[in-house]
Amino acid sequence: QVPLVESGGGLVQAGGSLRLSCAASGRTVSNYDMGWFRQAPGKEREFVAAIRWWGTSTYYADSVKGRFTISRDNTKNTVYLQMNSLKPEDTAVYSCAARPGSSSSYYLARYYNYWGQGTQVTVSS
Repeated sequence: QVPLVESGGGLVQAGGSLRLSCAASGRTVSNYDMGWFRQAPGKEREFVAAIRWWGTSTYYADSVKGRFTISRDNTKNTVYLQMNSLKPEDTAVYSCAARPGSSSSYYLARYYNYWGQGTQVTVSS
């Protein structure tokens, strides 16, 4: 098991910024790919961003490219999602996920083994 705990969500005005954190408790995730997904009310969960275990390869959904940045600090077993220029359509519950390093599609939730509980992000217009 890889317990994951997200933090940093909240209410922000459009155009604002938030930084989400995802901490792995009691276990190193340095050899895990990490991803962020989100789910808005009435919608399916969607891929947001991912980072490979070695840290230099990152991937983004088109809807957040240029506004969001994923990063990791393996010394702290933590992954971050810096979200800038937030829009009302970014409102969702954001969850982080982990999987052992894999060549499987990084944007598909089914390839991730461990999930956090999620943190709410609300962007007001």
